[in-house]
Amino acid sequence: MVFTVPEEIAAIAYQNKEVVYGILFQATAETLKTIAADPKHLGAEIGFFAVLHTWGQNLQVHPHLHCVVPGGGLSPDGQRWVPCRPGFFLPVRVLSSLFRRLFLESLQKAFDSGKLQFFAALESLRERDAFAQLLARVKACEWVAYAKRPFAGPEQVLDYVGRYTHRVAISNNHLLDIENNQVRFQWKDYRHGEQSKTMALSADEFIRRFLLHVLPDGFQRIRYYGYLGNRYRRDKLQQCRRVLGMPTPLEQTDASLQEKDYRDRYEELTGHSLHQCPQCSQGHMLVVKILPPSLCKSAPLTDSS
Repeated sequence: MVFTVPEEIAAIAYQNKEVVYGILFQATAETLKTIAADPKHLGAEIGFFAVLHTWGQNLQVHPHLHCVVPGGGLSPDGQRWVPCRPGFFLPVRVLSSLFRRLFLESLQKAFDSGKLQFFAALESLRERDAFAQLLARVKACEWVAYAKRPFAGPEQVLDYVGRYTHRVAISNNHLLDIENNQVRFQWKDYRHGEQSKTMALSADEFIRRFLLHVLPDGFQRIRYYGYLGNRYRRDKLQQCRRVLGMPTPLEQTDASLQEKDYRDRYEELTGHSLHQCPQCSQGHMLVVKILPPSLCKSAPLTDSS
């Protein structure tokens, strides 16, 4: 599922990243949990995780949340699994309406408490009347809440999302070349039938657009909610597996994790060995001795070549 804000809100978000992106997470989570818990729709407690993206295909500011939600949830008493209807999860128009209301209410509260700042072209929004007019305009338009079932199953979803959780703005395979102080990259034009196009930007403009998406220090761009929330995840997932009749996976103990050397773990993840000499790729790197800090400070360095 994807939740997107209008362009006018995106401009405010860029100047108030921590506040507005936090509101985006909060409004999205409350929307999904509220509509899912309503007996008229699903009537269950759901769990999901959300990943913040702040960019569009052309690298301009386009804040939106990607949410991965299982197709069902726990009944209110926690004793059975409530599946969604085949091919349908939750009504997107209802989601969009509630999401818009919750987001704008929180944005108004942030304005009233002085948490929003406005500069340059947005400076006029410091006035209450101008800010109220902007909220009225965005309230009158339809906000995008999008739901889609994965065609290849849950594994494909996790593989897709996994490629983007820690990527910022653009992946290397979209970059075509860097010549004559210009960067060329591929992008998809969703407004014109998802056509694949090529864009060329000056190096300075490309860097500027890339840096638009640097988040505040410590900001969590991946968050978990419902029965996947950190506080209840372990117990809730055990309950989900129980009502679904699924076996409980064997959990690694802390001791077994500590026994595995970090170099072996690195090789499992990357396919490259830290034991192997990086120069000749034949010799093996071995720990001969670990020097105590006092010796490291006082011992002179010698050329061993």
